[in-house]
Amino acid sequence: MLPYYLWTFTLLGCVIVWRLADDTVEASFKSASSGEVALRRFSGLFEIVAGASFRSTRLVQVQESLGSSGGPVCKQMRRLDRILACTEVRLSDFLHALLQAVTLWDFHVLVALERWREANGCHVAEWFDAFGELEALASLASLAHAHPRWAFPEFSEDDPPLLDAADLGHPLLPPDGCVVNDIQLGPPGKFLLLTGSNMSGKSTLLRAIGVNVVLAQAGAPVCASRLRLPGTRVFTAMYVHDSLTEGVSQYMAALNRLKLVVDAARRAEAESTPFLYLLDEILQGTNAAERQTAVRKIVRHMLHVGAIGAISTHDLTLAETEDLGPAADAVHFRETIEQTATGATLSFDYKLRPGIATSTNALRLMEIVGL
Repeated sequence: MLPYYLWTFTLLGCVIVWRLADDTVEASFKSASSGEVALRRFSGLFEIVAGASFRSTRLVQVQESLGSSGGPVCKQMRRLDRILACTEVRLSDFLHALLQAVTLWDFHVLVALERWREANGCHVAEWFDAFGELEALASLASLAHAHPRWAFPEFSEDDPPLLDAADLGHPLLPPDGCVVNDIQLGPPGKFLLLTGSNMSGKSTLLRAIGVNVVLAQAGAPVCASRLRLPGTRVFTAMYVHDSLTEGVSQYMAALNRLKLVVDAARRAEAESTPFLYLLDEILQGTNAAERQTAVRKIVRHMLHVGAIGAISTHDLTLAETEDLGPAADAVHFRETIEQTATGATLSFDYKLRPGIATSTNALRLMEIVGL
């Protein structure tokens, strides 16, 4: 229907436009392809979520949010797959050159890609926010499924705040080797004073309390038969290290950490929000006399601001002062020393007992290891 020379001009114009814009088009395709690879990793999971039947109101809301103005996520991802499949024509030099010269194929594909971006680009972040929430909920559900004996926590708005746990254990210990204990922290004006010899389980108990409180506030079950607690901030000072690169000694690192805890406790008091602290043998690295004075001031401050918490220490005189004695709920771990043919051995049952520890084992441990 048209003279051949008109086709010649048309083809020539297509080739010129193609060569001038080829680098830009190639860059756009590469960018889209790299993003599509990331999306494709989740396409199967999005399809599972879209086809699932949820009864929970929150899960239904998350499922409904996995859509856009153009339809469900899986439908839009399949559409993106088809568009990007059209870009693979570039892998065939002859076919690509023919289609480009006759139809400017890449430009049509690029227009389709830009339309997909306009329709869905603003929703991609929402898709992954929703999927991230669903993945987090699935992780908590998996934890509950793996530990059917764990209890879900009960949150209270009691005044004064109180943490009460029965059969509390460390979540990372295997069930057959996890020793559990009953714990009560609070009310304000009281603190748990945890004493005991080396290796008896003081640090593990403090970590068990902290990890379970964090799990509880994340919506997970806890390693306990019962846990009642307020919604609280959790701050700890344990396992503090020095830093050669920053020029910070262990004692200075401990001070910095304590400053963080103390400031947070002050803010919690000003905002009238519950505050939970866990302090594990703090301020090691200085002489005993100054450490005793400093630790007592820290504990008095925590009592003054109405925080609840626990502190482990080797200072058996901490509860002997007039003001701290009545405020201390003293508990301890103890060890059993057995004499064998090869020498003395220590064993621990990791069970809490009331009162201050009545024995130490530092010298005995030195003897056992041959010092």
